[in-house]
Amino acid sequence: MSSITFNTLKFAQRLEKAGATREYAAAEAEALSEVFETGTQELITKSDLQQELAPIRTDLAVLKWMMGAMLAIGMTILFKLFS
Repeated sequence: MSSITFNTLKFAQRLEKAGATREYAAAEAEALSEVFETGTQELITKSDLQQELAPIRTDLAVLKWMMGAMLAIGMTILFKLFS
């Protein structure tokens, strides 16, 4: 799964620079860090997605070949009927 790097110190310093108290900035940074930690546990990565889609891609490839074969057989039958 994926994770987000979050610099709590830099965030808190930015809040302090904007006028927030040190206690408020620290609490806000900690709370936001917790949100990122819990919120990213369910994110899916590109490799996770590729792994999940691999069987579907295989099935689609098989279906493509089956449709091509059925079309060829159908065209052969039609050609023989009308020639």
